[in-house]
Amino acid sequence: MPSWTRSGNLVRFTILPGQAHDLAAVPDLLEDIPFGTLIGDRAFDADWLLEDLARRGAEAVIPSRRNRKEPREHDREKYRWRHRIENFSAGIKEFRAIATRYDKTDESFAAGICRMKLK
Repeated sequence: MPSWTRSGNLVRFTILPGQAHDLAAVPDLLEDIPFGTLIGDRAFDADWLLEDLARRGAEAVIPSRRNRKEPREHDREKYRWRHRIENFSAGIKEFRAIATRYDKTDESFAAGICRMKLK
């Protein structure tokens, strides 16, 4: 699960077990990083996360889940920036060893992601 700058630079990432939800990594990724906006997909529409962002004074650009009783508004223009994250995820597919997780250790896998980002 990655954390990005506005210009698309990787700030931090964490490796989760395959069965873990991405939302579980958010507290660690946001720790000690100043930011003004968090852009995420519907999976990140969690009350505890929205409350944490409001407490930090950060804007949440997260569309509401379809089952939310009172849908929230989000900045659709800023949400379009999310394509940079999707482009990175799509780029992983070009690196077969990373996409198929050939590396046996987290350290090797993390090094592969860092190498990929530099190319």
